[in-house]
Amino acid sequence: MTSTSRPVSLWPGVYIIALVYFALHLATSTRYGYFRDALYYLACSEHLAFGYVDQPPLIAWLGWVARHTLGTLLPALLFWPALAGAGRIVLTAAFARELGAGRFGTVLAAALAATPGVWWVIDHQFAMNCFEPLLWGGLAYAVLRLIKTQNPKLWLVFGAIAGVGLLNKYSIVVFVTALIVGVLLTRQRTVLFTPWILAGGAIAFLIFLPNLIWNVQHDWPFLELMRNVRATGKDVVLPPGKYLLQQVLMMNPVSFPFWFGGLLFLLFARDARVYRALGWTFVIALACFMITHGKDYYAAPAYVVVLAAGGVAAERLFARLARTSVSSTRTSVASADTSVSLARRRLQTVLMAASLVWLVLGVGPLLPLVLPVLPIETFIRYQSHLPFEVPKTEQSFVGESLPQYYADEFPWPGMVEAVARVYHSLTPEEQQRTAIFANNYGQAAAVDFFGPKYGLPKAISGHQNYYLWGPRNYTGDIVIVLGDEESDAREHFESVTVAATLNNPYAYRYENLPVLLCRGLKWNLQTEWSRVKNWR
Repeated sequence: MTSTSRPVSLWPGVYIIALVYFALHLATSTRYGYFRDALYYLACSEHLAFGYVDQPPLIAWLGWVARHTLGTLLPALLFWPALAGAGRIVLTAAFARELGAGRFGTVLAAALAATPGVWWVIDHQFAMNCFEPLLWGGLAYAVLRLIKTQNPKLWLVFGAIAGVGLLNKYSIVVFVTALIVGVLLTRQRTVLFTPWILAGGAIAFLIFLPNLIWNVQHDWPFLELMRNVRATGKDVVLPPGKYLLQQVLMMNPVSFPFWFGGLLFLLFARDARVYRALGWTFVIALACFMITHGKDYYAAPAYVVVLAAGGVAAERLFARLARTSVSSTRTSVASADTSVSLARRRLQTVLMAASLVWLVLGVGPLLPLVLPVLPIETFIRYQSHLPFEVPKTEQSFVGESLPQYYADEFPWPGMVEAVARVYHSLTPEEQQRTAIFANNYGQAAAVDFFGPKYGLPKAISGHQNYYLWGPRNYTGDIVIVLGDEESDAREHFESVTVAATLNNPYAYRYENLPVLLCRGLKWNLQTEWSRVKNWR
């Protein structure tokens, strides 16, 4: 606990760190291109609903807000995830303050929240992942305040955050469960035995209800999707040892001593025993994702808790080391209390400064790997000199030259331009009958986003939510096909011509398949649309 009852101010250190983080993301926002998923979420925002095949509706609703406010140019679109990242930094510092951190502890917690490479990547993408740390951290913060104040009405806040979190990403259920179990494992379990927790649950349920009804009405498409993903072996599955090692790498090795120290502080420190539930929460959440073979970054939002605790633990450790060191070297000549106090403060200041320099030195060299600060050719040279290979989360990206999050930003404008050349080579009458069919939502969304300036119609696809949007008025008489091998297309069409070739050296290899002009579909899109369904 701090020695003063007055809350430690987060200004200016914490806000400066958040502002620099935010500015770096906006300054590099136009370096490469639009991320595949961002284009898809913008497409979903043109089909507003209470649910989608592969995600809850919040990101699509935010896409609608983005399109009607700041716009969809890259700096405007990435404003939202960058803002969320800056908010996470402030939240982590505020969390540390609630745990008892002083001024340095809160600044260190903010710096730690700006350290993990996974968050630099996530906060540079318009997607739901950037909001998870805010929501998970918000839940943990509500429980922390509830334990400190014993005010049961905070369960209403907890329920509201949980409800919004369910509209963002279903994985928040894991963290909510971990929090409840963590509290049950400690003496603080008494905070659960109140009718206010039921009221909080009711709020969460009511917020989530429209999405729940949508899933029921559509026969639980998300569960079908998850079954298909498991069956295809799409994701890279790591054994427990490698999974834990990947956590250290994902969060940046320089932050490991701090967040692991924060975890030990929560689990074992005598003056943190009232917050023991938060340590158990982190352990349970991490174990759940490891046991169920979730992707390594699924657990990332839970680190808000241990990074905040790491700021507290480090601050207290430095103070203790300073006291011990100075006391052991005290002499009769320099025995005045003021001299001892000054020496302690100096040593403590050195330790504090060294820890911040350590973090900066750990982030700087790896920054090009997680933020597009370099031109792409320079990045490729930089990557070739790294002593390690960037881990892959999906099997299909093993062997690719660029990390998935960069490769997925490159093919789209060139691909759509090639499609436009093929489309406009047809007569006006043929164009009216021509569908643009994409094999994945990235290709389809790129056509939807970049296509209007070329006069292209919206794409159709059987992938994810595009399947629910249907074939519109197309029958398959003439189809421009993206993402398919010529030999595979010939099984379905009377005539197949390679109308354009794609050769983007930075794109995922699957995106360089040729643009096919196909005629005479052997079955009718209107009556047999279910044949194109592709939920995986």
